[in-house]
Amino acid sequence: MFVEYTKSICPVCKVVVDAQVNIRDGKVFLRKRCHDHGRFEALVYGDAQMYMDSARFNKPGTIPLHFQTEIRDGCPSDCGLCPDHKQHACLGLIEVNSGCNLDCPICFADSGHHSDGYAISAADCERMLDALVAAEGEPEVVMFSGGEPTIHKQILDFVDAAQARPIRTVVINTNGIRLASDRRFIDQLAERNRPGRPVHIYLQFDGLDEGTHRQLRGRDLREVKQRALDNCAAATLSVTLVAAVERGVNEHELGAVIRHGMAAPAVQSVVFQPVTHAGRHVQFDPLTRLTNPDIIAGIAAQLPDWFAASDFFPVPCCFPTCRSITYLLTDGEHAVAIPRLLDVEDYLDYVSNRVIPDLAIREALEKLWSASAVLGTEETARPLEKAARALNCADACGVDLPEALQHLTDRVFAVVIQDFQDPYTLNVKQLMKCCVQQITPDGRLIPFCAYNSVGYREQVREQLTGVAVPDIVPNAAPLAAMLADSPHGSKMADSDGMQRNGTTRDATNTGRRAVRQ
Repeated sequence: MFVEYTKSICPVCKVVVDAQVNIRDGKVFLRKRCHDHGRFEALVYGDAQMYMDSARFNKPGTIPLHFQTEIRDGCPSDCGLCPDHKQHACLGLIEVNSGCNLDCPICFADSGHHSDGYAISAADCERMLDALVAAEGEPEVVMFSGGEPTIHKQILDFVDAAQARPIRTVVINTNGIRLASDRRFIDQLAERNRPGRPVHIYLQFDGLDEGTHRQLRGRDLREVKQRALDNCAAATLSVTLVAAVERGVNEHELGAVIRHGMAAPAVQSVVFQPVTHAGRHVQFDPLTRLTNPDIIAGIAAQLPDWFAASDFFPVPCCFPTCRSITYLLTDGEHAVAIPRLLDVEDYLDYVSNRVIPDLAIREALEKLWSASAVLGTEETARPLEKAARALNCADACGVDLPEALQHLTDRVFAVVIQDFQDPYTLNVKQLMKCCVQQITPDGRLIPFCAYNSVGYREQVREQLTGVAVPDIVPNAAPLAAMLADSPHGSKMADSDGMQRNGTTRDATNTGRRAVRQ
């Protein structure tokens, strides 16, 4: 069933192409055709009904205070942001380096022990922070990432520079290796973790099985992760566990990761991200890739006493199929999802024009169901306090709550599912409402999914290093063979004659026609 027409890119050469969204067998697929490389199709949402229902949660966007580029070639070729973009930045992301102390088999940034890598300077960082402030006024969150940001010699200076500006929360996106071994560094971060200017740790944490670590990270990091968590707890640094989830590798560990996070004193939330198939990644079939509804269903199946699929709601500030969140009240033993106590759907429905019982509660829930929500900060504590007014009557909700959970002052825990687009799944309609913006050294704010998919990452690395970076499509040849043998590929080829790989030209095409230089 045809749903809509949109634009996308060829995953081989990155040229902008026409695309269509279709429903088949209860799932949502993106289909597109490149003149040179043939037709492609990818699964974008594993539950068609959830996809259609999510339209109600599409909140009108807030325009940035300042745009950095003009409209010339159209989305996604004018990123910077251009005036066609429909949402401000809930989160600004600065990659401080391309080097890393790991060489993970999966890495959308293609980071590692590069001889041609880069590290930004203090002047670069301040210019990037100023660009974010110019666009946002008072940015809610800036995240320092990489590469591995903690190995940058000036990372603490970068945190200081962010805190010297009207930026409310600083997040360090890290694999945890330095946090596990350098107590002095932990203490220096803790000194900067101040009321009103918190520092939060976004810790890579893919699972508890040795095989998960070796397949996704190339080595067993379980002890490293635990030492990092222990050190953060001792320093009272709040932590989000972030799991990259790949089909056939670690989707069976969703419940275990949540349980581990809830038992860890420092951890206040867990984020699950289906693997972004850009940069480096393992072999995959784009017709059977993991999507948000698959993660939600897996969580509900693995922790049925705590979760149902209906506990998760789309995030309205971005395109609603990109991110879903639920919040739990927990005392460590019991857990109850907040959507069972409060009609979240009524407050976040922007289409049905329902009568909103309390606009203050709606405003609070909008802050919580946002890409900028970071538990453990005042920015989430205030909306939680507002929401508490609607949660004071457990009996009226028909929910038998343990006494320990009858007040919102008890521990709140968040579970987030975020599916970033890649060259196979990029949909311009979703991209235009992206609220996670990559900040470049020349002062542009580029939607995260465009930065990783369209060619901007390669462009920036080339500018910073002077070394040409080809847009290589990893595993293109193995993917072609896999799809030829797969029952999905055979079935589709029989029914519509589509080619899945289209590798009629060298896969190292630079594809820079998609990016305005």
